[in-house]
Amino acid sequence: MRVAVGADHGGFPLKADIVELLKKLGHEVTDVGAHEYDAADDYPDFALAAAKAVASGNADRAVILCGSGVGASVAANKVRGVRAAVCHDLYSAAQGVEHDDMNALCLGARIIEGELALALVTAFMGAKFSGEERHARRLKKVLDEEAG
Repeated sequence: MRVAVGADHGGFPLKADIVELLKKLGHEVTDVGAHEYDAADDYPDFALAAAKAVASGNADRAVILCGSGVGASVAANKVRGVRAAVCHDLYSAAQGVEHDDMNALCLGARIIEGELALALVTAFMGAKFSGEERHARRLKKVLDEEAG
């Protein structure tokens, strides 16, 4: 799977470990930055870059990091076609894909530790949308609203 990964200064220390994990799992990774630590950078720059990679079809999913995960989620969800959520537990990281077709995982690097973050990415990447009628029906309602 093709995965865009982005992080601001808050998520930067964790990003390299996530990129390494994704590659070990056999995924093709596009690192949309930050490429160096800059305490003054802004999360929307990296969240939007990762989200736009998904929306354009250049990536199948995204993993986006900031301090809390919240800002990254808010920004990514502004991009049509992106369904991003902050997940800090294994159930939500997988269930968000299985039930809601989530395609962007947002993590708060100041909230969770490295090992949990890696487990969340593994759960997210291993999950598939169920396609069950009730899930497809609910997703259609979300997509219809997004389309206007």
